[in-house]
Amino acid sequence: MPSNFNEFEKELREIDEFIEKMKAEARKETNPTALEAGQAKILDLEKTRDRYLEMMYDPENLGPWEKTLIARAPKRPYTLDYVTALCQDFTELQGDRNGFADNAIVGGPALFEGTPVMIIGHQKGRDIQSRQFRNFGMAKPEGYRKAIRLFEMAERFKMPVISFVDTPAADPGVESESRGISEAIAASIMKMFALTVPTVAVVIGEGGSGGAIGIAASSRVLMLEHSVYSVIPPEGCAAILWRKPEMGKQAAEALKISSASALEYGIIDEILPEPVGGAHRKPVEVYATVRDGISRHLAELKTMTPEQVKAERFSKFRQMGIFDEVSV
Repeated sequence: MPSNFNEFEKELREIDEFIEKMKAEARKETNPTALEAGQAKILDLEKTRDRYLEMMYDPENLGPWEKTLIARAPKRPYTLDYVTALCQDFTELQGDRNGFADNAIVGGPALFEGTPVMIIGHQKGRDIQSRQFRNFGMAKPEGYRKAIRLFEMAERFKMPVISFVDTPAADPGVESESRGISEAIAASIMKMFALTVPTVAVVIGEGGSGGAIGIAASSRVLMLEHSVYSVIPPEGCAAILWRKPEMGKQAAEALKISSASALEYGIIDEILPEPVGGAHRKPVEVYATVRDGISRHLAELKTMTPEQVKAERFSKFRQMGIFDEVSV
């Protein structure tokens, strides 16, 4: 069982590296016959790679654990990538107005298809410096208090809210506990329920624990195909239940962590498909898919009155977990 994404795509990465090496050699080749032979070999290798990619990413071969690893792919697009691709005139706002600042949650006003919106999302880092700066996408209390401030601004100026969810969990540190991380998340959720403007959340990677739901109590919750959404990361669940973090695969299956399970249980409203190989291989295609999904749902929500938007959102979340007992 692969324990991380690099192990999961190891063979595929080796094929890609060999193809790039062959292409580099072909660029130096001056003999026409040798060049033609080299290009034919490259073409064959690319076909082999594509077949292997399709096999790896066949839905029947991807369980909840594999989906978790793909959701954590280092090159998977993050919030600011989507903001750059989908929005114009984004202005990031900082601070919770209580004396603290958080870099794991980014947000601010922007234009989406010409409409003023409020953007809020988790942001991870790509190298060790940026990961430390972003706290690996794990927001502290001030991150959610900043989100509350932005929600209030969106309500005041009648701006729809677009959230991008991508966090393993909220920050579990002692400082966050001392500053009231649980209260901050709860207050953020309550503020989202009070909004009368349309809200759309997109789970673009990991949707972990209260850290995710803190900015995802939206009118519409969309989820990329290979993203995950759960009450706790699989390794954390395994450590609690079996005292063995390495049993993450079994925990992922028990948690019903995949987008298909989330849709089945009514936790989300739509699954947004990803190209073969995941969002990290063809981000431009994914940007177009996410743009279409957000646009469709915002258009639908804009036909409703503010009171209807608020009531429908509240009713939607109240229905989660309710079931009827049927006697046999």
